[in-house]
Order: sequence, then structure tokens, then C-alpha cells
Amino acid sequence: MTTLGIIGAGHIGSQIARAAIAQGYEVVIANSRGPETLADLIADLGPHATAATAEEAGAAGDVVVVTVPLRAIDQVPVEPLAGKIVLDTNNYYFERDGHIDALDRGETTTSELLQQHLPTSKVVKAFNHIGSGDITTTGTPAGTPDRRALATAGDDAEAVEFVTRFYDRAGFDTVNIGPLSESWRVERDRPAYVVRQNADELRANLAIANRLP
Repeated sequence: MTTLGIIGAGHIGSQIARAAIAQGYEVVIANSRGPETLADLIADLGPHATAATAEEAGAAGDVVVVTVPLRAIDQVPVEPLAGKIVLDTNNYYFERDGHIDALDRGETTTSELLQQHLPTSKVVKAFNHIGSGDITTTGTPAGTPDRRALATAGDDAEAVEFVTRFYDRAGFDTVNIGPLSESWRVERDRPAYVVRQNADELRANLAIANRLP
């Protein structure tokens, strides 16, 4: 049975945990305040979830989700995630994270920043442009007309394929943007950000995105 490590137990992390458990995963989840603060969440998630430190969640996960504020990515443990697929859900909110010049100038993406921090991991974009509550409530079976679609981007084919399978089992079609360098197309304030769209609509929204406001 595959274990999903989740670093970040906020709205997105907890909903990905629910989606993963529904797919048969074991989940090991961490936050910045310590495992003891996750007792209520673990009780809600059930017996297939365990609270841990970030290092423990990273080590336990066959695949790891990093879903922390961008300002905190330098606190994500590096060695436990070495060689692993790492799903990045992050978005840049300068109001929260402070201004990051390279992002303000359109010179990099949030996922590329995480990849720089995790040089031996296979970072792939996932679940960054959907409201947290929609992750477990808007999915539908494959082949459903007008099925909701989510985007992914990555430099590693295995990582992109993992996200594609995970999305499908969670009830979503996948649109592959391409490499991490193109993941800006689905970041905050772009047309594809946090709107319900099918695959064709998502492709259209990605195509009309502007790099800078």
C-alpha cells in the first residue's frame, strides 16, 4: 500500500489527505506546530492517517505533498524527500509571503523555487488552482460529460503521470501544461485560477494567460 506524506495540514493538505485515503493510501501528515496539535484532524481522517513531524512525513511518504506557505519552503526538509515525487500546491501571495523579486518580474515560478530547494526531488504542480473544499466534492467518474479538469506541470514524466492518475481517481481530468517553467499559467490571478472548468475550457484559459499583470 502506498503512503502519501503531507507536509502542511491546512485546508488543502487536509483535503488531499481525504482524497488519498479514499483511494486507499496511508497518510502521514505534518504541520508546523507539532503532531500533538493534529489530534482532531487525525480522529476525523480515521485509522489510515498518522500525525508526524515534517521530517517523519517526508521520510514515510512514497510520494510527498508540500502544501505550506511559500515563505516557509526553506523549512521543508530536503534529505527525506530525495529521489521522491513531490507535489507542490503552492501559490504566491505577496501579502502573506512578502515580495519575491524573481516572481514579481516573472523570472521563475513557485514550483521552480521549490525544485531549487529540493534539487534531488521530482517536483510537480498539483491542486494549486482549486478551492480546498472542491477537492473532495466536485470530482466525478471518468467519462462524465463536462468533467472538471485540473492542470499539472513538471519536468519529470513519472511525476506528471502520478498526478494524472491521482487526479483521475479523485474525479478530475488532467491538462498537462508542460515543464515547471510553464506552471505560471495556472498561478494566482490567471484565468484558470480557482474556477470550475472542463479540459477544453482549461486549455483555453491557459492559452490566454499573461505572464505579468
